[in-house]
This record gives sequence, structure tokens and C-alpha cells, in this order.
Amino acid sequence: MTAPTPRLPPLLEAVLGVGTDLELRVTLQHIVDGAAELTGARYAVLDMAGPGHDGLVEIRAAGRSTGGPGRSDTSLGVPIRVDDEVFGTLRVADKESGPFTAEDEQLLRLLATQAGIAIGNSRLYETARQRERWIEGAAAVTTALLTGESAAEALMTVAERARVLADAAAGVILQATPEGGMEIVTASTLDDPGDIVGTVIEPGSPVLVQLLGGEPVFIDDSATDPRMTTHVRSRFGPSMMLPLQADGRLIGTLALPRRRGDRPYTPVEQRLATQFASQAALALLLADAQHRRERLAVYEDRDRIARDLHDLVVQRLFATGMMLESTQRRSTGGAADEGADVHAILGRAVDELQSTIQEVRTAIFALQQPPADAPTTFRGKVLRETAGTAAALGFQPSVHFTGPVENRVTEPVAGHLLTALHRKLTAAAHRAGVSRIEVTVDATATLPDGRSGLRLTVYDDGTRDDGEGTGTTVTWRSPL
Repeated sequence: MTAPTPRLPPLLEAVLGVGTDLELRVTLQHIVDGAAELTGARYAVLDMAGPGHDGLVEIRAAGRSTGGPGRSDTSLGVPIRVDDEVFGTLRVADKESGPFTAEDEQLLRLLATQAGIAIGNSRLYETARQRERWIEGAAAVTTALLTGESAAEALMTVAERARVLADAAAGVILQATPEGGMEIVTASTLDDPGDIVGTVIEPGSPVLVQLLGGEPVFIDDSATDPRMTTHVRSRFGPSMMLPLQADGRLIGTLALPRRRGDRPYTPVEQRLATQFASQAALALLLADAQHRRERLAVYEDRDRIARDLHDLVVQRLFATGMMLESTQRRSTGGAADEGADVHAILGRAVDELQSTIQEVRTAIFALQQPPADAPTTFRGKVLRETAGTAAALGFQPSVHFTGPVENRVTEPVAGHLLTALHRKLTAAAHRAGVSRIEVTVDATATLPDGRSGLRLTVYDDGTRDDGEGTGTTVTWRSPL
């Protein structure tokens, strides 16, 4: 018959139990349960020295009394130190067999010493795990940003990933306003962020000096901190506000608020989040530089296409038009009827070629324009206006320019024409059956009083406003 395995001494069991897990909360639970077992106490608890330290406040013994200690002479407490710092107090109370003895206190101190070592190891493990998660998160953000996301999508990616990593109630991006404040431009929340986006920290707010200076701000309670002035602060508690800054450029601020009553951020979390923000800012700058390079490549390709169109297509069309005009002049020497027919056909062919040349030249000019959101020339602004209408119509209106519009049209006149063009395009787009719109800007027009002027003509083939037939032509004029 096999002899039973000898039972380990209670102190050894408790010490071994303390070091069996690297999870901090599990380790602390082993400590409290071991204290109760060693001393025969009905009640055991570990109170943290600082509320919220390591994300924990209090650990109680499992399966035992949940009330407080009884008489003062039946309770015992010893400090737990981690790296010469008091982590908390381990207390036991209500011993089943009477008052606590000196031996109980010695056992509790031995357990507290071993607990300090185990807690230090758990802290290192938790820190390593947190660092790994934040590093993986930063790498994922960098990968996502470099795959071609838009600016708005890029900011949302940063806000969303940071919120999840920090276990925050919201991930918020703020950017500087022209007035000197900061505005929330992106928000990732578990709830509807509609009332958060657009919130402005007004100039003069105490927290702005640090934020605009690129300094991190750590807040224990957003609702009561006097530096916080926005209307949404009342719903949040602990918060981190971290600069998105790289290469000397401040892109904005990443704010990670938790709900009221949630645990404060630990120093490790603050440090890791700050490093994440720096990495995210660098990724944002790299993504922006990549996007600019891609746009430049597109513009260079468009410029090449424009040159090819000009060098090949326009010159060939022009040469063909010259040949037709020459043929048209020679055709007048034949029979009267035959010559008239040929002359008319050639005339229409010449007109079509000239119209095609105008269309191609307009296309060339559009290809050579700077980004659509910032046209700098009069032609570019006209083309942008018609392009806006094309999105609603489903087709691109044709645009013709006659004369030196860039040299003759002044800024005030250009503004009036663009306003008139917008109104007329809007009216044309609302007419039934519209399938074609033609816009002509003529800088060689003569006004009824004989002065040189600028004429805008907009034609559409939709049903007329009076319901009688199709096709509407509207004209706007202005002296130059």
C-alpha cells in the first residue's frame, strides 16, 4: 500500500501559492487567501496604499466573511513593500481560536515579504504585456495609415486604436483653430459621438498653453479639474491629453478620457500612451508625405497626357481643319448646286473640328490645373464650378473659353461671373430631361452699348420652364 504524500507545511504552501501566477490580481488573491489560512482568520483583506494603484483598490479573502474586522484586539496588519515602497497593508481579523499571537504576526510578515517579491514580478509581467500591446497597436496604426487612408480616416484609426488600448471611454483628436483654441475633429466612443465632435476649447483656457506647446496633460477627474472648460467634461473622469507631435510639427492632441469613477491611469499607462502618440504622429506625417507623393505622380502623369494631347491631337485636328478650309474654298468653282452642297458639308466639318479643338483644349487645361480644392486661375475656378454640377447630373458639362480670359477678366468681374454661373447651372440641373449642358465664357464680346465685355452663355437641352419645347439658353454680361 502506497504511503500518502506528506502534506507541506502551511507556510510553505502559502508561499508557493503566492508565486504560482503572474497575473497581478490573481497573485494578490493568493496572498490574501494565504494570510487567512495561515492565521486561521475569518476575515482578510489587502488595502492598497494609494487608491487606484495598479488599477486596484482592495482585495478580500475568497469564501470568507465580507464584513469588517470585529474587536480591535482580534485584528492584525502588516505592510507589504515592493521596491522600498509601501504597496498596501495586509490585514486579518476575527481569528477562530482566539487572539492573534506573535507567531501569527511573524507568519504574516514572512508572507508579506514573499508577497512583495511576487507583486514585483507580477508588475514586471503586466508592464511587459502592456508594452507589447501598445507596440502592436502602434505597428497596426502605422500599417493602416500607410495603406492610403484619407486624412479623416487616418485620424479615426488613431483615435479608435488608442481608445481600445487605453481601455478609455473615448478616443478624441483635437486640432488647433485659427482663433488660437483647439477643436475636437474626430471622436471614437462606445456611444454616439455626435455631441463631442465640434467641441471647442476656447482661447485662454489654462490647459491650452500645455496642449499647444506639445506637452502631455494628465487629469485625475475631468469633471472637476478647473483646467477643463468644455461642456462634455462632466461625463468623464481620469484623462490623458497627449501631443501628436513629430519632426517639430504639432498635428494635434490625442485625448483618452475614462468615465467618471473609473480607475486613474497608472504611470506605466501614461508612459506607454505617450510613446504611442509619438509613433502615431510620425505615422500620420509619413502617410501625408506618401499621399502627397502619390498626388504629385498623378499630376505629373496628367501633365504628360496634356502635353501629348496638345502635341499630337490638337495639331493634327488643326492641320485637318486647314485642309478642309482649303478644299472648301476650291469647291466653289464647280457646278452651282454640287458646289453649294460640298461647301455646306465642309463648313459643318470645319465647325465640328473647331468645336472639338476647343473641347480638347479645355480638357488639356483641366489636366494641367493644381489640386481641385485650390484652383488659382479663373479658368480653373470655372472648371471647378462645372465639375461640382457634374456630380449631381451624372455627366460633365462642356466648357468653351474664347479670348484671353486670364488676362482680361479682373477679380471682381470673375467673382460675379462665378456666382451667375452657379445659379444658372443649378437652374439647368433642375430641368427635366437634361442630358447636355454647354457653357461658354467669351472675353471678346461686345456689349449693346459698344463697350468690350465678358459674356457667359449656358445652354441646356432640358424641358423649358414654360413647358413649350426643349432647350434653354441664358446669358450674363459684364463690362471688362
